[in-house]
Amino acid sequence: MMIERIETSARMSRIVKHNGTIYLCGQVCKDAEKDITVQTTTMLEKVDELLQKAGSDKHHLLSATIYVKDMSYFAAMNAVWDAWVPEGHAPARACVAAKMAREALLVEISVVAAEIS
Repeated sequence: MMIERIETSARMSRIVKHNGTIYLCGQVCKDAEKDITVQTTTMLEKVDELLQKAGSDKHHLLSATIYVKDMSYFAAMNAVWDAWVPEGHAPARACVAAKMAREALLVEISVVAAEIS
């Protein structure tokens, strides 16, 4: 079974495809100086872009792991998430509080999706 790696560096690949499954590396916002709503919105825009590049979309999400800097952001993050996920297509999901790689980051997501056949 072939493994395809897209946008690969020494540290990681942004996308890995294997056997009809797409794995995205952790995605963060486009502007870390913004609030949790904007950070979540732009983070999910990046997920959309990468899924499209990989041959999938948010209707084919299998799982998502969301990391928030502090659970005080949980409700606001979920408001954006709930509006983004297509009805009837919610993936398996986990959400945990985590220390971020940079102080200004409030949220990060890692997703797995099925390739559109």
